Order: sequence, then structure tokens, then C-alpha cells
Amino acid sequence: MFNFGQHLKSLRLSRKITQKQLAAFIGASERGIQNYELNERKPTYNALIALADYFDVSLDYLVGRTNNPRINK
Repeated sequence: MFNFGQHLKSLRLSRKITQKQLAAFIGASERGIQNYELNERKPTYNALIALADYFDVSLDYLVGRTNNPRINK
């Protein structure tokens, strides 16, 4: 089963940014990013779009519907 939190963390670490830096970019709190990565909360629609934009991937890739980060982009 797809693990959104782990996927988000991998994307974040691949960019070598902190949770705080990612939170600032998408307009969330650092704790919010921690909650996403721990699968304690799911991001809102607007947060998903901001995350996809930041990582330059499709929403489908971000949420595990495809392994291709460019599909439907």
C-alpha cells in the first residue's frame, strides 16, 4: 500500500530541504509537514497542489497513482 508520508519525506530529502523550509514554501506549519510525513494528517487540496508545484511533479505522482512524475503534467 502507498505511504504518502514516506513518499513526501523522500521527495523532501531529495531536495535537501528541512520540514520548516517546505512548510514556509507551501504556507503550512512545520508541525503540519511533520503530521503529513507521519501520516497523522492528510494535506488539503490546496496543500497538495502547492506540494506538487514545489516538487515539480504531477498530483497523480504525489499521491501514488502513478510512478511517472510527469504524467498529466
